[in-house]
Parts: sequence; C-alpha cells; structure tokens
Amino acid sequence: MGKKVYVTRRLPGPALEMLSGCKVTLHKRQTPPTRKEILKNVVGKDAILCMLSDKIDREVMKVAGPQLKIISSYSTGFEHIDVAEATKRGIRVTYTADILAEATADLTFALILACARNVVAGDRIVRQKKWKVGWMPDLLLGQNVHGATIGIVGLGRIGSAVARRAKGFGMEILYHNRRRNEKAEAEIGAQYRSLDGLLAQSDFVTIHTTLNDASRQLMDKERLQKMKKTAFLINTARGSVVNERDLAAALKKGMIAGAGLDVFEKEPLGYSPLLRMKNVVLLPHIGSADRVTRSRMAEVAAKNILDVLAGKEPDSAFLVNPQVQR
Repeated sequence: MGKKVYVTRRLPGPALEMLSGCKVTLHKRQTPPTRKEILKNVVGKDAILCMLSDKIDREVMKVAGPQLKIISSYSTGFEHIDVAEATKRGIRVTYTADILAEATADLTFALILACARNVVAGDRIVRQKKWKVGWMPDLLLGQNVHGATIGIVGLGRIGSAVARRAKGFGMEILYHNRRRNEKAEAEIGAQYRSLDGLLAQSDFVTIHTTLNDASRQLMDKERLQKMKKTAFLINTARGSVVNERDLAAALKKGMIAGAGLDVFEKEPLGYSPLLRMKNVVLLPHIGSADRVTRSRMAEVAAKNILDVLAGKEPDSAFLVNPQVQR
C-alpha cells in the first residue's frame, strides 16, 4: 500500500495526479476543514498537504502519529505551522516560497491603479446606469500613478517585483527593510528610508513584509497618522500587518485618501466598517490567483511530499527547517 497523505483542499494543477501513487484522503469541500475534521483525518498519515488557513500545531502532529514525515504547505507563509514542534519531531516543513512573487506584484499594481483612478467606482456608476452625461471634465478625478512616489515595506522577492513595475511607471521608489537591499538600490534605483520617513514621503505605501512579532499590527493608528492625507495604503501581504479598526477610522476621518486590500485579519471578511466605505477596494485574497502560478504552487507542494517520502531532501528553496534530522 502506498504512503498515506492528507490533502486539506482541492488544488488546481497536477498535484493530485502526482500523488496518485499514494493513498490520498482529500477534503473535497471548498470551505476549510474544521479542527475536528483535521484531527480525524491526520491519523496515521505520512504527509499533510495543507493551506494557510489550516492550523497545524503540536496536537495535530501528535494525533497524526510518529510516521508523519512532512507538512507541505500550499502557501508562501508558514506561520500556521508550529515549525519548532515539527523540527523536534523530525518532521520536514515545506512551503511554496516566492513562486507567487510576480503574480502578487501584478495584483498589487492592479490595486494601486484601481485606488488611484477610481476604477471600481467607475464600473459601479456604469452598471447602475448613473452615467448620465457622457464625458465630463471633472468625472471621477483621481491621482497620478506615473511619477508618484511609492513606499515599499519589505523589499524581498515580491517587494522587488513591485519595484520593477514601479520603475516602468517612472515612480520614485522608496523602501524599508530589516536589511539594506543594495542590489535593488543599484538595479532599480530604490532608496532606503526609515519606516517613518517612508510613510511621510510616499503617495502609495504597499506592504510586502512577512508576518512576525515585529510586523504584526505594524500599520496602526500611530503609523497611519504619519502618512500623507493624499496617500493610499495597499496590502497584499498578511492581513494582521494592518490594524483594520485603526485603518477604518483613518479612512473615515480622511487621514489617508484610501486603501486597497487583498488580505484581512480574519478571512473571509465578516462584518466590517470597511464594507461600507467607498474609498477602499476589497479583494478576496487573490494575490497569487493566476492559473500558471497556482498550478506551479500545487506542483511544488506535491513534489516536496514525494521527495521526502522517497527518502530524499526537498529543494532547499522550499524547506523551512533544514536543521531537522533524519
């Protein structure tokens, strides 16, 4: 009998076909499995292929059993997995790293353009038959993107991909990072700033930091107050980097011009004052949602499992805990 694999969601692309030699338990519904379902279905599994919304902690690993060899996450983050516990148990943790960098950068710029040029509002008035006069000199006047200043918080793979697009728009590129990115400074002309300096100077502030103790609730009332009143906040990273209550208050009071959000503190977005606001564009976490990217992510997630179950090391680019011992 083949190795046993628990897959917590249907996936696009080749993943399930690649795993056809294994005995796969698949959660077939679109909604995430409940905690109870996860605990039931991990029992006796050699591998788990999970999503960012699935909490894989000590209890899950213990219930799965000592034969569990790998937790492969279909995501660019791994904060939902207790990596320290997995390492202690000799379980490899893998993720899909920055495969989605270009797709997420594309969506970031879609949000920048949608916010600055009133794209959603324009679509709405056409569909609702409120466009009565034809072309008008002052209809839905927006802000320039070309030549504006963009502030990138987190200049890693995704942030750098955004910077390259910004260069094409003739934008002044500022960035804040834990470490200077001299390559981006030389190749793209990105300029390092303190976080406060970046917030004060940028027309568009776009978040691309990982979620950790330092970045959690990074954009709160105090930081939002440092932004220009004409500026926009864009977040395609992690919802918890932004304090949504403080952001809603800032938008309502006109502290900033608007926001474009693809991620939220709790997903799906439930009741929120953001839903009633016209100066925010809200998307359902689709940063990596192009067919090629999602298919490639699925392929990597499955291959990581197959490599480990075959006694091989997964590609180091996708291995979170290389210190784990066999």
